[in-house]
Amino acid sequence: MVAFWVLIAGLLAGVAPALESVENNASANLPPAASDSMRARDLVRAQLPGQDATPAIIVVRGERADAAASTGQAVARITAALSEATRPDQVASVISTVTTPDAAAHLVSRDRSAQLVIVPMTGSPSDESFQNAVDEVRALAADRAGSAEVAVTGPAGIATDTVKVFSGGDKILLLATILLVLVILLAIYRSPLMALVPLVAVGVAMRVSETVGALLADAGLITVSSQTASIMTVLLFGVGTDYALIITARYREALLDEPDRVRAMRTAVHRTAESVLASASTIVLAMFALLVAASPALRGFGPYLALGVAVMALVAFTFTPALVLLLGRGVFWPGGVDKAAARSRGAGVWHRVAALVAKAPVRVASAVVALLVVLSAGLIGYQESFNTLSGFRTATESERGQHLVQEAFGPGEIAPSTVVVRSRDDLRAGPASADIAAALAGADDVARVGERPRFGADGRTVFYDVVLDLDPYSSEALDAIGPLKAVARAAADAAAVQEPTVLIGGETAQSADIRSALDRDTALIVLLVLAIVTAVLVLLLRSLLAPLYLVATLILSFLATLGATTFFTVTVLGDEGIGNRVTAYVFVFLVALGVDYNIFIMSRFKQELRTRPPAQAISAALTRTGGVVSSAGLILAATFAVLMTQPIRELFQFGFAMAFGILLDTFLIRPLLVPAIVRLLGDRALWPARPTAPPSSSTYS
Repeated sequence: MVAFWVLIAGLLAGVAPALESVENNASANLPPAASDSMRARDLVRAQLPGQDATPAIIVVRGERADAAASTGQAVARITAALSEATRPDQVASVISTVTTPDAAAHLVSRDRSAQLVIVPMTGSPSDESFQNAVDEVRALAADRAGSAEVAVTGPAGIATDTVKVFSGGDKILLLATILLVLVILLAIYRSPLMALVPLVAVGVAMRVSETVGALLADAGLITVSSQTASIMTVLLFGVGTDYALIITARYREALLDEPDRVRAMRTAVHRTAESVLASASTIVLAMFALLVAASPALRGFGPYLALGVAVMALVAFTFTPALVLLLGRGVFWPGGVDKAAARSRGAGVWHRVAALVAKAPVRVASAVVALLVVLSAGLIGYQESFNTLSGFRTATESERGQHLVQEAFGPGEIAPSTVVVRSRDDLRAGPASADIAAALAGADDVARVGERPRFGADGRTVFYDVVLDLDPYSSEALDAIGPLKAVARAAADAAAVQEPTVLIGGETAQSADIRSALDRDTALIVLLVLAIVTAVLVLLLRSLLAPLYLVATLILSFLATLGATTFFTVTVLGDEGIGNRVTAYVFVFLVALGVDYNIFIMSRFKQELRTRPPAQAISAALTRTGGVVSSAGLILAATFAVLMTQPIRELFQFGFAMAFGILLDTFLIRPLLVPAIVRLLGDRALWPARPTAPPSSSTYS
């Protein structure tokens, strides 16, 4: 079995492309294809050939008393450099006061100390050649700026910096995860070989998952982004070590009664199969639930992670037991088999926790629920952010450039919107296009409208460049898109435009469409994931009541986690808001992974009911699973916490939320709240199923 998995991993590695070469980071940050902003983008590409390039915005600001002169000289040198034959191939043109003097009113700041140079660039921002071209533009601008301050920002600069920020942390993430998990496993197992077993298993599963994922992505069947790949790393380390801990803990327990190692391992795998398969199935189904989303960021997130967890479960049930048996009794060195088996009886602390729950279940449950409610109060400060630049936890040139543009020209110049009006008739004749432009110029939150509208090749489509007086990535700007569209439509109707179609494109409109899609998708995914978890619990526990109170604890845990995350990252750390996809990610992962610990304790409770009454069964289940499940939860929380080392707000917030939420589930929900509820319900805890064990006064061991 070990040779089989090693062979499979090696063969796949030989035929699959590198995962990085098939990653798609562009589509993950776009709205649904049918949204208005994407339809507007398609019209720009179809009707304005060559004008759909991604702009790089060079902002130049002079210093001292001769700022205006030094800025003008720097712009002239930069324009000349970007107009030469040796310029990067992706540079389509250069728009500056040198090439387009008529545009000086919009390219020069009021105090004349700063100027803009617009450099439309062809190609896909996700391509390495595009990013290299942006770097060349930056180098040329810096070299020709002289004493003036210069920065390259705009959509092209932001896209390039995003890739750099993501790519910089991958190796650190992997190394930090391995070292952290190894240290925790050594503390748990007290055996070097046993600590290495889960890491080797995760390595095999990760290699197989990455290569299969790369083949599927290369074939266009799934989408993999840098963010998804980062989360896959910590997810596999977390669930992989969890499954290994559960199986090997039951193996050590089986060795108490069965000295034959092979038969003991069979017993361990048999007794953990139901709970581990239920756990893996819940995660896989929850990941596939994301396929109902319209948002590319959510829809493309699930299949790759579902693949990884499925492979990890297969490796856990086949490779891990085989490797433990191959290592023989030396796997428990230096403590030996007897000490390892003895530790499976449960630590004294879990006996005391079980006694506390048995003595005062009402007070325990009330205290935990009260704490969760208090943590949920942090949601008062909840708000979302769609600003990519504010999400970088490291300095970037595009962010510096954005601040320069905002200071000198106003916030909206960094990313103008495009209002598109399409008619059945030709719009080039008559006053309609001018009337619409006038209406747009007078709309709320509009700083200016381009001097001349652009007409499409068919004459039936007209495009207006609209600059808002708001930060184009702010919530206020997103809210302004709907009213702006209404103004354009009313003006088109008033101008007797026949069968008008009004669309708005650009960065702000795309973010507004992403927000709308995420709001709809999140509500749908919440309902679907809760239904999946409930169904899995019904099938596993053969109960209708237990899934209801277990799911209720998961919802409380999620609200408390999101409240604590909001308070810590927004209120304390000063983040602009919660990343727009973080809430959906946290819900799916926290519910799918948090239910694991409920599955493990309730599965053991169900097994203990065969020989014990309910009160003793839940105490025995808590005592026997306490150490291993807490260790598993600690490792899972630690692996997600490693994401906090990444220089991206979304990953930092997601890592904090998952670590905090898993610790809540591990040390409050599973050992205190759930046993207290079970204790209070007694014989009805698994209704309509009833315990079959005769009442007994014997104590658990």
